[in-house]
Amino acid sequence: MLEPTPDGPAEHLAHRLGATHPARVFLATVVAGFAALVGLTISAGLLLTELLVPVHGFEKWDNDVNRWLAERRSPALTDLSWLGSTLAGGLVIPVVVGVLVVVFLLKRKWLLAAFTLFVIGVESGSYRATTLVVERDRPPVHRLEGLDPTASFPSGHIAATVALYGGVLLLLSSWLHRRWFSMLAVCLTIALALFVGWARMYRGMHHITDSAAGVVMGLLALGVLVLAARAATAAANARDARRRDAT
Repeated sequence: MLEPTPDGPAEHLAHRLGATHPARVFLATVVAGFAALVGLTISAGLLLTELLVPVHGFEKWDNDVNRWLAERRSPALTDLSWLGSTLAGGLVIPVVVGVLVVVFLLKRKWLLAAFTLFVIGVESGSYRATTLVVERDRPPVHRLEGLDPTASFPSGHIAATVALYGGVLLLLSSWLHRRWFSMLAVCLTIALALFVGWARMYRGMHHITDSAAGVVMGLLALGVLVLAARAATAAANARDARRRDAT
């Protein structure tokens, strides 16, 4: 998944950036992609809060999903929602990232370590930057968590699920080269995103539109890191080719 296609966008990007050093190409692509993602997410959030939410019936429809879930709460479902929320929360995600980065570093898989660390960094940074500009109240139901009441858009938990867990599963599928595992990886990513999305809406923390925005943001963060990794690989290949020619 991190190998550039011959004469593809990643190779062209590496060439435009000079292809002098893989790490420099990687970081330049990540920074540019992060800035673009923040701008896009903030624009989408302002479009939602300033134009769509005031539309008659739209906000009611968005809130009705959370009301429907809140009315059907039970002890068992509440415990299950805690699991889904914690799976992509601020305690589990750093541990997963830390373990993966250490394993990759011990195996000298520098690009995989950088991919894992920066994919969650781009996602988390984009979420934080967006909530500083876009203020959206959380659903008008009893919330099961005491987080910032005006940081509803987008869902950072869902974005982290897609970016990190989806990214790792796709890396595994590209390494194994098994069609059945690739299909399983896609299904597991979708299932995890749906589970976490349900948990966050059940707990009254996000609207369904916030959840959808989280999916898109996670996919875009993943795309930024795939492009950055491919561009860095293309730069490394170009550097090695020049060294061979020099000898």
